[in-house]
Amino acid sequence: MNDRPSEWDKYLLGSVLFISLLLGGGTASGLYTDTLIEVAAIVSAAAVFTQTSGQKSPHSILWLLIFAVALAVLQIVPLPAAIFNGLRPELLLGDPWVGESRFRFISVGIGRTIECLLYLLAAAAFFLAVLRLRAEQVSALLPFFFMGVICNGLAGAIQYSLSNDIAIVGLLPFTIKVGLFANVNHFSALLFVSIPFAVHYGLFRGHLLSGSFGLISLLLLLLAAGSRAGVLIGLAITVLSIVFLSARSRASGFGVLAIFVGLSAYTIGAWTKIDAKEVDPAFGRGEFARTTIEGIKENWTTGVGFGNFQKVYQIYEREGMIFSKYVNHAHNDYLEIAFEGGAPAILLMLLYFILLFVALAKIRRDPLQKAAFLSVSFLLIHSLVDYPLRTAALAMTFAYLNAIIFHKGFAGRLAQKNELIEVDHNGDKLFVPIGTSS
Repeated sequence: MNDRPSEWDKYLLGSVLFISLLLGGGTASGLYTDTLIEVAAIVSAAAVFTQTSGQKSPHSILWLLIFAVALAVLQIVPLPAAIFNGLRPELLLGDPWVGESRFRFISVGIGRTIECLLYLLAAAAFFLAVLRLRAEQVSALLPFFFMGVICNGLAGAIQYSLSNDIAIVGLLPFTIKVGLFANVNHFSALLFVSIPFAVHYGLFRGHLLSGSFGLISLLLLLLAAGSRAGVLIGLAITVLSIVFLSARSRASGFGVLAIFVGLSAYTIGAWTKIDAKEVDPAFGRGEFARTTIEGIKENWTTGVGFGNFQKVYQIYEREGMIFSKYVNHAHNDYLEIAFEGGAPAILLMLLYFILLFVALAKIRRDPLQKAAFLSVSFLLIHSLVDYPLRTAALAMTFAYLNAIIFHKGFAGRLAQKNELIEVDHNGDKLFVPIGTSS
């Protein structure tokens, strides 16, 4: 009789993660590839939920997700028009339910908000499904993630070897600029999110050579991509990963020294790359932020509805900043979420940050969870200057990383390890349960 636990759920969720990294690099709305990923994530999660699981999801995280979904749903529910009096400009009172109805919506664009709601539901469902896996299964999803990163890296390397400016049109419903992404900054985000796991693989899994090769490849691709934020974050996350994760590793001093020598050469290349860029101080992310803050001030109570940034931002643009190219995002996800979701969304973001740092105190001894925490932290930092989580590839990656951080099974696995003691018998090391005689 075979008592081995079933593994199909691991392969199912791993395939969803891999497909997301292959198809989810677009940033435009209404992409059929994003719809396919959302359907795959929700259906796969539903299949996993049908199975009994000994893993329990943290109640605080469950309530956070419930409130986030409820907020998005509230934006598309007809509310008495009188509620909006004085809460926002008359121009942004929201669409009427029917004609001149007494009911209006918080969202000024119902379709876009519904699209964002499905996006959120897919990521949340995938996150909760991963939480139901055993800790060893969660770790076993890493190869699927690495395969997606490798495919993107190979595509990027081929593109950069052919030309400095190559775009692929027609393969996916969006123009591929680098790797399998439409945005070079988001491609860079995927690369630097992978760095802590490359360090973890080299230092903790005993694969120093292959881990170092992967790390060097990621850094070289970041340099080739030329994203200023990606270059700086890539350097910072590499140094922090080594310092943060190597405290309990068995890597030799020569290996660590070689990595730092490589980092020095990388720093020189990064400085050269950044110095060659021209930065426009008058028009850019600073101007986007100022305009978005103006919109937040007039809509801070309810927001304008998720997915409606582009539509409402134009109302607050200064005349001298209107060009043929329009602003599609604030390039600061926190400001954009506050603009679209208002005070409730700000409160939910603060709650998430509190839960994340509370989790840090509980994962100090597990290297995989520490690596995931670093990746999530730098992805959140990158969100200060961009919108990486608006791509399905990085949103599903973000969901997986958070599942690693908040998974309760790792603590149980660590407790089992602590029940073993190391006994030396004539130079041979044995591990026996505490309380037994040696």
